[in-house]
Amino acid sequence: MQQIIPESTTSISPVLQNSVRKLGINPNHWYVVARSTEVKNKPIGITIWTRAIALYRDNSGKVHALEDRCPHRQVKLSHGQVINNQLECAYHGWRFNSEGECTAVPYLAANQKLPTCTIRHYPVKEQDGFIWLFPSDIKPSVEPMGLPEWEHLNYIATVSVINTQAHYSYLIENLMDMYHGHLHQDLQAWAEASLQSIDENQTRVDAHYTAQSYYKIDKIWSISQLFFPALRRLHPEPLDVSYVYPHWVSSLGNDFKIYCLLCPVNETQTKAYLIHFTSLNAFWRLHKLPVWFRRFIKNSLFGAAQKLLDGLVIQDVKMIEEEQQAYLQNPEIRNYELNRALVSVQKLMKTQVEK
Repeated sequence: MQQIIPESTTSISPVLQNSVRKLGINPNHWYVVARSTEVKNKPIGITIWTRAIALYRDNSGKVHALEDRCPHRQVKLSHGQVINNQLECAYHGWRFNSEGECTAVPYLAANQKLPTCTIRHYPVKEQDGFIWLFPSDIKPSVEPMGLPEWEHLNYIATVSVINTQAHYSYLIENLMDMYHGHLHQDLQAWAEASLQSIDENQTRVDAHYTAQSYYKIDKIWSISQLFFPALRRLHPEPLDVSYVYPHWVSSLGNDFKIYCLLCPVNETQTKAYLIHFTSLNAFWRLHKLPVWFRRFIKNSLFGAAQKLLDGLVIQDVKMIEEEQQAYLQNPEIRNYELNRALVSVQKLMKTQVEK
């Protein structure tokens, strides 16, 4: 369903606005809980919407996810170690397999049986450089959104981690509202955003803007624009942003693609991974080079936009956390929102959680 943006708009109702700030998540989706490089030979602990989970790799390199709780004394299993493909508790050495079943107790007497306690295990997939987890009680019926550009040789990636003391709705609204480019000044990638139309259904909101882009990656030397602001020149480009519940994706013309993969921690804390891709599709001569050399270029340029991306995150997080604190101090204050895309986004959040 497409909405054409009218000349005047209606602000978000206070009831919807306030209820969104307390929404949980729809667990029947895949969430990103770590980068692949973060899960090595020792378990790590993560939290997805108040659920503490331990991630670990077995001897074959496969990642598993267990409830981060030893049922013996309720301490965190992520403090332990991996022994023979099983997670061993650091406290008393109890071991659990990937199904969450207790398989060994080192001091078990000959006349004693293993305890029948079982902890929860979660579906988990390693895909496109990230660990995706499905926190629901039901069997997954959907696939992770994925990042097709991650392995593609024509895209250079940069990853920035977002840690903000705020409800996830504030982050999504920030990402969907292209008028906030005013905040970023010298780090701004676009100017003069204008919302043209909105497409929405039960799973996503697509907001279509027009904008002036500071970057055009069409010649080899033009990549230097990422490092030298004086070389940048404004030119018109379409700017599309999408809330594909529970994640976000955007494109600026043909040169840039950005994802934000969410891991909501609790009502006032959100972790996310922001992944920026710069396209090399315009360089047809590059595509004729040997694959090993193209992969070398891709790997060598990983993180090329780190300073830019980290700077944007710092500025956004400051504003998002101020919004959260203002709400906590006086939740009855009404926001006067003029961007219709945010109205659609809040409705989608509420619809998803109510499913």
